[in-house]
Amino acid sequence: MVQTAQAKDINLETLKEKFSLQRSSDKDFFNEWQEEVPALSEFEQQQLARVQQNYMNLAEDKPFSEESVKMVVLSPLLDLAEFYRAPFNLLTEESVEIAAEDEGTIFRGKIDVLVTLEQFWVLAIEAKSTRFDVLLALPQALSYMLGAPNQEKPAYGLLVNGREFVFVKLVHLPTPHYARSFALSIEQDDEFTRVLGILKRIRREILESN
Repeated sequence: MVQTAQAKDINLETLKEKFSLQRSSDKDFFNEWQEEVPALSEFEQQQLARVQQNYMNLAEDKPFSEESVKMVVLSPLLDLAEFYRAPFNLLTEESVEIAAEDEGTIFRGKIDVLVTLEQFWVLAIEAKSTRFDVLLALPQALSYMLGAPNQEKPAYGLLVNGREFVFVKLVHLPTPHYARSFALSIEQDDEFTRVLGILKRIRREILESN
């Protein structure tokens, strides 16, 4: 059964009150996305260009559904970053319904949640409306990350709505702190290339912590 989450149910203020969650002000807290990331091979660059072109072609005709986001953009990225290989296992969580209202019209969407190795959560937002900003999934992502079974290890998240990507890092001890990246766009070549590099860097960090 699909779980319905409204703004009053899961938001940053609630997480701060319940878990003492704080946003880190340390510029080195989440250096995985800011520092140099693994270089991409020629093949990886070609595949990224293909994903980008597929996105551009489809986005011109009609808005993206969440299934299109996963099939056209997210799935190839996770494959290139080797998140489909052992020891990673891809699991799906219950989807979360979302809604936004504008001048009396209600726009509905959905956040699909994938988790791998219980240290990396991916939230794909249905992109039928630009009203669904990629950061809309941040409270939901943090709620999953706060529940990570091994709280001695950092947890990571990726928020994606098809066009934009935001990475998140959470450290539990001694008290929960998180930080996030800027929004990176598939429409900017250098930013989209960096998305794959960050994914590869996060995969390496997770493997080294296990």
